[in-house]
Amino acid sequence: MILPEEFQFTKEFEVGSFQVHPNGNICLTSLADLLQEIAWRHADSGDFGRNLMETQQMWVLSRLEIKVQKFPKWGDKIRIFTGGRGTEKLFAFREFLIWNEKEEVLARAMSSWLLLHSETKKILRPEIVLPAELFDPSKKPDWQPGKISLSGELISEEKIQVRNSDLDLYHHVNNTSYIRWVENALAAQDWFPQEISINYLAECLSGDQVELKLFKDEEFGFLEGKVGDRMVFSAKVKLDNS
Repeated sequence: MILPEEFQFTKEFEVGSFQVHPNGNICLTSLADLLQEIAWRHADSGDFGRNLMETQQMWVLSRLEIKVQKFPKWGDKIRIFTGGRGTEKLFAFREFLIWNEKEEVLARAMSSWLLLHSETKKILRPEIVLPAELFDPSKKPDWQPGKISLSGELISEEKIQVRNSDLDLYHHVNNTSYIRWVENALAAQDWFPQEISINYLAECLSGDQVELKLFKDEEFGFLEGKVGDRMVFSAKVKLDNS
């Protein structure tokens, strides 16, 4: 098939019963799981994915924004598209598009990634591994996930113990585990937003205790996660779409 909007890779998925809220809508966490999966599939197909582990290089998700127009439900078949959207300085950008079977847009997402040496944690220039035809270094997207600034009154706080099920292949907390923590904190307030932005700020490891705080102003909810004095992530959700 001809891919829309200059996307470079696509895969079809069916929403499973284990991926939805009690109302039948897919969880943001499950949606992010699928985005992460297709990003890996695309990277592996172009030899800039798991093979980088052989040279002690790794991709780290720095920022992610997801905007849902309509949540797919249990049993729905969806098609996800992804593609490189250029680089700027040390960031590489990847965009996502989600269709239903009628080719109607359900959601869009944009992400920014850093390439790190897995041992020294030194940030490397992404062009050294990215195919220029997929991630044109002369281009950068108009939509770039932004830096989150926290505001509002404190609504709730809790402590989360990092467990083995939270971890990824590198023994760090998986990107989507943070989103699960955010969704659970929001659900306790009966908030189910359609838009989320998240900044991944520092690694979080097994055994860490994360202090999660939820704030609210007139339009947005904000969350921060800290291990001691170290901020590990921040998130922002639009409440008027709940």
